[in-house]
Amino acid sequence: QVQLVESGGGLVQAGGSLRLSCAASGRTFSNYAMGWFRQAPGKEREFVATITWSTGSTYYADSVKGRFTISKDNAKNTMYLQMNSLKPEDTAVYYCAAARAGLGPPLTFSLRYDYWGQGTQVTVSS
Repeated sequence: QVQLVESGGGLVQAGGSLRLSCAASGRTFSNYAMGWFRQAPGKEREFVATITWSTGSTYYADSVKGRFTISKDNAKNTMYLQMNSLKPEDTAVYYCAAARAGLGPPLTFSLRYDYWGQGTQVTVSS
C-alpha cells in the first residue's frame, strides 16, 4: 500500500522560508514522478513542481520558479520542497503526489497522479 506523508508546514512571515517533506513508502518509486500541488481556500488545486525519481529532472510553475526548489533523497525515499522568499499568496494546503511513469496527461495536471498525501498547511503572513 502506497503512503505519502507530508510534513514541515506552518506559519511564517512574508520573506521567510519553509521546507516541506514527503515521505514515500509502500513500493519502489524509481519509475515514478513526484509532484507538489497546492490548494488555497476557494481555489482549484494547482501545480507547484515536479521531479522525476530516476533522473532528477525538475519542472516548476512560473509562480514559484526561482523561489522554490524540489529535490529528493533516494536513500530516505523522501521528496522535499524548499520554499524561500515566501509570499502571502503562497498560503495553501500543500500536497505531494506520485505518478507512474508512462503515457498520460502532463505532470502539471493533477489527474496525472495516482497517489496523494493528506496535505500540510502553509500560512504566510504579511
